[in-house]
Amino acid sequence: MSRDPEVTRSAILDSAEALILDHGFAGTTVDAVVEGAGVTKGAFFHHFESKSDLAHALVERYAALDAGHLEEGLDRAERLSPDPLHQVLIFVGLFQEQMEKLTEPYPGCLFAAYCYQTGLLEEPTLEVVRSAMLTWRERLGEKLREAVERHPPRRPVEVESLADMLTVIFEGAFILSKTLGEPAAVGAQLAHYRRYLELLFGVVEEP
Repeated sequence: MSRDPEVTRSAILDSAEALILDHGFAGTTVDAVVEGAGVTKGAFFHHFESKSDLAHALVERYAALDAGHLEEGLDRAERLSPDPLHQVLIFVGLFQEQMEKLTEPYPGCLFAAYCYQTGLLEEPTLEVVRSAMLTWRERLGEKLREAVERHPPRRPVEVESLADMLTVIFEGAFILSKTLGEPAAVGAQLAHYRRYLELLFGVVEEP
């Protein structure tokens, strides 16, 4: 019985993602990808013209999932509160809650893996990474801008930079978690960000 083409393609992408997160793009070979996917090299080249083509398809898939997590979190936060500041705090808290459930170090971020080896990747592929990061800046920035208008912060703040801070914390915490073998690192850093926002906006916790 022949294998479903979409199943084969997904297996190749899954194998490539795991290898790139462990060994980087340069250290990932087509041979290793097909071995990990349990497919032939012919099957690989049926779906992807080259390793660069694979890299582009992989980051497109990753970016789509990432955008889905972003919008899902924002949608849920909006359902739970009409206040933009509380929405941001809920949004961060939802990710914090997810990360606190980790029992193994977070495997890493494909965007970061690509950024470390930009010289090996084609411009359209890198543009997917840039676009994904800008989406987080824009979407979270919208909420923070509304929060600033309704709840003037205790100190002057540049909204886009404050939105970028969450991306910086995610990426740095992923590295810390993987390097030190500490699953709790990501959740702990997100908790710091959430508390920083509470202090910045003067949120008073109820006793």
